[in-house]
Amino acid sequence: MAQDRLENKLKKNLKKKLGILGGTFDPAHIGHVKISVEAKKKFRINKVIWAITKKNPFKKKSLFSLNKRIEIAKKITSKKKFIEVYFFEKKIKSDKTIKLINYLKKKYNNTDIYFLMGADNLINFHKWYKWEKILLKSKILVFDRHGYKKKLMKSPTFKRFNKKKLEFIRFNKINISSSKLKKIW
Repeated sequence: MAQDRLENKLKKNLKKKLGILGGTFDPAHIGHVKISVEAKKKFRINKVIWAITKKNPFKKKSLFSLNKRIEIAKKITSKKKFIEVYFFEKKIKSDKTIKLINYLKKKYNNTDIYFLMGADNLINFHKWYKWEKILLKSKILVFDRHGYKKKLMKSPTFKRFNKKKLEFIRFNKINISSSKLKKIW
């Protein structure tokens, strides 16, 4: 009986794992789903939040409205109950990733944060607002994308934090991107 209570107490004290996949999702696609599934499987992540942003500061304009992007993301994830789609910018009064991580750390205490991104995003990660704090407060899971390995290895983030806070995930990727999809819309 005492052993059962101890095991139950240990289970309650185990940290949960929360994944964040942020972006404009313009539009969301099966590649985003595949990254989320892979993170859940390989890192035992309990929940992946797709944090849709109004505008990417490194891109000019979105093809779809914010509401349409949220609608598409919810539709594509409807059978994946561990994925939740949100727009946080009004609630946290910011579009900065570090502000979102701080908010989620408070909301989900005793939770490890995993920030999911494609290899293409790591190339300019050093230009993100308070990028070093993002690395301190979360584990970055970088998903391999075709054609980005050379550029990625030259990036300031890779050179400085390679094995410390970055985990590179190789998986059976789908050669798809929102940019390619926009061309056919």
